[in-house]
Amino acid sequence: MNINYMNKQSFLYVFGALFMCQLTLAQITVDEKDNLLNKQNPISQIDSVKTNKIDRVKVDGVAGVVGDYLVLESDIQKLFQDAKSQGYESEVSYCDLAESLLENKLLAHHAVQDSLPYNQARVDAYTDQQIGALVERVGSMDKLVEFYKYDSESELKEELKRINKEKLLSEEMQGEIVDAVEITPEETRQYFEAIPVDERPVLGDEVEIAQIVIYPESGAEEQQAVIDKLNEFRTDVLENGASFATKAILYSEDLGSRRKGGKITLKRDDPYVKEFKEAAFSLREGEVSRPFKTEFGYHILTVEKIRGQQVDVRHILLYPEVTKEAITKAKEKIKDVREKIISGDVSFANAAREASDEKETRESGGQLINGATGDTRFELSKIDPSIYDQVVNLKEGEVSKILTDSKPRTNEVFFKIITVNNRIDEHVADFTEDYTKIRELALKKKQAEAISKWVDEKLQSTYVKINGEYRDCEFAQKWIKK
Repeated sequence: MNINYMNKQSFLYVFGALFMCQLTLAQITVDEKDNLLNKQNPISQIDSVKTNKIDRVKVDGVAGVVGDYLVLESDIQKLFQDAKSQGYESEVSYCDLAESLLENKLLAHHAVQDSLPYNQARVDAYTDQQIGALVERVGSMDKLVEFYKYDSESELKEELKRINKEKLLSEEMQGEIVDAVEITPEETRQYFEAIPVDERPVLGDEVEIAQIVIYPESGAEEQQAVIDKLNEFRTDVLENGASFATKAILYSEDLGSRRKGGKITLKRDDPYVKEFKEAAFSLREGEVSRPFKTEFGYHILTVEKIRGQQVDVRHILLYPEVTKEAITKAKEKIKDVREKIISGDVSFANAAREASDEKETRESGGQLINGATGDTRFELSKIDPSIYDQVVNLKEGEVSKILTDSKPRTNEVFFKIITVNNRIDEHVADFTEDYTKIRELALKKKQAEAISKWVDEKLQSTYVKINGEYRDCEFAQKWIKK
């Protein structure tokens, strides 16, 4: 398995994941349907020598069946359009995408057969969060339903639940396969040495970045005003029988849960902040918490239903008002910190430990960690565009101008300064210098081999039917039984 193959497999995995987790409700416009149906030649062709792409995809046809699941031709078409919109259409064919979907269906099918953990409430909650975010983006539920060409909100929601259920089942089964796969240093070395020298990956320009963040502080008066308002809501619910859900819809500033009355379903290991989980799992059904603070603001919370290690809660979130004076004070503070760093009075790392409000990076001197790799290096070509613009022209040790940013959930303004601790120029991968990335590639290869072996074994005992032009595809696995 060479690097080019690994890149292709990684691409298919990422796009498969995007297909399953985004709102990929495959639709073809009326005009497109008319164009397809009016074509003179009703038979699609596959050019297996050149791009192996299917010239035409029949609307709503079934490309294949795996166990209890269908692979629709419209799903494959939508996935290809996603690839095309991001400039990757030359990297994959319809056959590649069809096989990626076939594999997802096989994983989901056997997750059901093996009775792997499946939580409908989790699917429902995730679907509600998706719809809430999308409604915020397009403006209303009616616009969202119209955009995706569904007849009703319930029809749209059911389709999303179907996609999310398959995603969850596929992930659970894949986790079962790869969780036990480990890679040793010796295997990593063997993997690297097996790559021909002229095919070893070229790693793009990389940077190591640190930042100092200063948040404007709301005053005691503004914080107390929010606490008083939440206590009013709590009293009205407990003493007057007011609806907690209605108050959440009217007043909560949590956009993700507001439209469904503040409802959230969570388990103990879900990635919610500590204070929120402590409140959720400390109350009895029907109880309403007193106001409590998290990094997002102030909350009150009520428990609707306890189901073992899972609870259904509703919450109301309010943010204290941040005054213009507080914003000005924060900007002056970071300006003072920047001047002391530039003058040499303090190092950037020590200033971060002393002054930064970002808990995650403060103790490491503001050093940012690449969440995708777990190390401190960021490849410039893959870095978040907002960060790229801020660091691309910075020299090592140089401090950026004061940058204004905002929190994604709350839109609260804050200020930051950035420095580049280290620049690594584009280079051919070196085993010692780039061990972390090479180990990651070696592990992905071993995991891909484990999944490939599992697919090969399961195909022997699973009902699979491939239809039409897709029978002519040169699949990596034996989906077509001779």
